[in-house]
Amino acid sequence: MSTSIPLKPVELWRPKDISNTEIENFRIKVNKKYNINLENYQQLWQWSVDNIQEFWAEVWDYTKLIYSVPYQQVLEDKPMDQIPAWFLGAKLNFAENLLWCRDKNRVALISTGEKRSPTSITYYELYVLVNKLSRALRKIGVCKGDRVGAYISNCSEAIIAMLATTSIGAIWSSTSTDFGVMGVLDRFCQIRPKILFSVNSIIYNDKEHNHLDKLKIIVEKLKNEGLEKVVIIPFVGKIGEEIHDIPLASSWDEFIISQGEGAEEEKIQFEQLPFDHPVYILFSSGTTGKPKCLVHRSGLLLQHKKEHILHGNMKEDDVFFYYTTTGWMMWNWLVAGLSVGSSIVLYDGSPFKPSPSILWELTEKLGITIFGTSAKYIQSLEDVEYKPKRHHNLNKLRMLLSTGSPLKPESFDFVYKEIKDDLVLGSITGGTDICSLFAGHNVSLPVYRGEIQCICLGMKVEAWNGQGNPVYGQSADLVCTKPFPCMPIYFWNDTPSRDLYRSAYLSTYSGVWYHGDFIFINPNTGGVIMLGRSDGTLNPGGVRFGSAEIYNIIDEYFRKDGIIDSLVVGQKTKMNNNESERVVLFLKMGYKHKYDKELVENIKKKIKEQLSPRHVPTFILPIDDIPYTINGKKVELAVKRIISGEPVIPSGTLANPESLKLYYNIPQLKLKL
Repeated sequence: MSTSIPLKPVELWRPKDISNTEIENFRIKVNKKYNINLENYQQLWQWSVDNIQEFWAEVWDYTKLIYSVPYQQVLEDKPMDQIPAWFLGAKLNFAENLLWCRDKNRVALISTGEKRSPTSITYYELYVLVNKLSRALRKIGVCKGDRVGAYISNCSEAIIAMLATTSIGAIWSSTSTDFGVMGVLDRFCQIRPKILFSVNSIIYNDKEHNHLDKLKIIVEKLKNEGLEKVVIIPFVGKIGEEIHDIPLASSWDEFIISQGEGAEEEKIQFEQLPFDHPVYILFSSGTTGKPKCLVHRSGLLLQHKKEHILHGNMKEDDVFFYYTTTGWMMWNWLVAGLSVGSSIVLYDGSPFKPSPSILWELTEKLGITIFGTSAKYIQSLEDVEYKPKRHHNLNKLRMLLSTGSPLKPESFDFVYKEIKDDLVLGSITGGTDICSLFAGHNVSLPVYRGEIQCICLGMKVEAWNGQGNPVYGQSADLVCTKPFPCMPIYFWNDTPSRDLYRSAYLSTYSGVWYHGDFIFINPNTGGVIMLGRSDGTLNPGGVRFGSAEIYNIIDEYFRKDGIIDSLVVGQKTKMNNNESERVVLFLKMGYKHKYDKELVENIKKKIKEQLSPRHVPTFILPIDDIPYTINGKKVELAVKRIISGEPVIPSGTLANPESLKLYYNIPQLKLKL
């Protein structure tokens, strides 16, 4: 058992009245229809996972999915490891479900960013623009099943292009502009897009960065992989003669303007497709090899609507913001807010330029009601001591969401003390693998310090120990034991029997989804705590625990000593022909702060007190930098491999790839491996 994790955590917030929430209305509807008496969320969740087909049928009806042909069967009669089909017989279109808003004059998109004032597009205007682009794409031969790639900023044009693509039945795949050339090619050379959307320049950290130089290299390569057209958006300033240096390129306006006649009057031709028709290709991080190409179905939208409407109580009058790039699954999750009819806010640029106030000024000005970000951003606010509550009117803000890495207990305190004391703080978790959530926010439940509020409806998530037994109040592997409609349909370029897919998710524990995360489920609250990746699980002397347990100790007790970041990994060792693992903790010290023997001994003592003697690192060492992905996640596995004697080629998804060099040939870690 993880002794540092409280089974009776502090309650930080509780809803005043849940009677008018969507999730409460849904519970009442289920009780009435099935003549049962589910009294609370935990009972509703249990019913949802015991009655998978009935539950998802109710979600289909309750969230008002738009379709042209009804389904004949909710779930194919196959075991989970055969990857069963969902809602057989149904026909629908993903984009049509995002363009339905009753009030066509309501704002759909608000686009802004560094040195860019907010601009708005109504649902009517969005419909017309999607229609124009859809017609242009059809004219050059884009059809169902084609891939459309985007190396693009978080802007309105990205949404328009995605909706036009999916209205045709083509498959959308995007990477953000902060990806390097190899990071993009590692992805797009696998899926071979027919069309590529991009931008001329970007602004980040108060500086303009020309994007065309990188784009040219990528296009030259993709030309040999089936690329037929490049469309460049004038994201910063105007596009000049330099566009002619890019093969196959046209400007955004040049590409669609001739197709616009009559688009205001004509309706979009929404291809009606099966629930399991591909809509997105997302990519795994690829920090230690080529990224996996995860193909997601159109029916992913049903999961997103469940999360937004039931768990988040999202409505048409909400203004929904998530700080994300187009290369993170949170962009896809944000876009799904359109299916509810809400307004979504797109921001491109640094969240700290020209000052840490920028996103909070935006929240106040636009009346943002749902604010999404990463745990790292909240930590950064703490580090620079920016306290939004003291500077901004946040009366309309009702929910703050955090993901990307575990939200530390101290960050829960910071949110309620320094941002707003009356809101839902939803720490959420899922991943690119499912492009949605396993556990997350819930407007009908309390918020407990350090915990994700609940396992989501319809997701039969359990914590399994190494023997395949479910446990509570203990650290264990996250598994999902029943099928769910946001399972990817396949990996691109996998074998016909989907061997790579099965190996990745369905082989560790036979017949159930193994997600690769280490978690703790509180038997008292039903809350979840994420403890790190299973491939980064620490295992000294046979005791398994997650890296987050160590990080929480450092952050709670030693930030005052000048530790600004840390990384903990296991190092494989071999002594007397016996393989074992020892824990190594790296500390990044702040300017003018001292790493010394006293600090090391104090850390070891505190870890021993709060956790156990087995948790105490063998080595605690200073390091100049900690590797992160572009999306702000610590890179543990690559460092683990390096210090265990394996060479690692830096991935294009690393924000600071040069940092990996620091971990080779560390004298203290040299052993017979």
